[in-house]
Amino acid sequence: MATNLKSLSEYQLDEMPDLSNAKIGVIVSEWNEQITLSLYGGCKKTLGELSVKKKNILKVNVPGSFELPAAAKLLIESKKLDAVICLGCVIQGETRHFDFICNAVANGIMELNIRYTIPVIFGVLTTNDLAQAKDRAGGKHGNKGVEAAVAAVKMILLKRKLLK
Repeated sequence: MATNLKSLSEYQLDEMPDLSNAKIGVIVSEWNEQITLSLYGGCKKTLGELSVKKKNILKVNVPGSFELPAAAKLLIESKKLDAVICLGCVIQGETRHFDFICNAVANGIMELNIRYTIPVIFGVLTTNDLAQAKDRAGGKHGNKGVEAAVAAVKMILLKRKLLK
């Protein structure tokens, strides 16, 4: 199982530089809110531990995961941000709707990463059932919101290093 191979839920604080001036947008889907709020909680806590000031974390809610790329584009174009984190949860149902939503969101976020120099982080769970989502939103597989925060920080640092 790929989840067992690598987890950013565990990170070394002493390896992370000061990011108190970083500004990060966090977009949270309201669909599957029990899960997405847990992802956001992990993300926000981790950003704080990584020295990002609370006032520099901009939380935006959207109705569902499908709206994440559009909101990310709006944030990128309207705010001076160092990164955008997209948090959502899509759970497999009985129809192909799951496939269409997951593909659209992943492709939308990927396109934003190619188009802009602001990192857009894919923090969207795509699970077979609610139990799997809970396991990845603070359960036995960690909290993917934490991993999204760490990924954002690492990409901010990469950008600062390469685009001085």
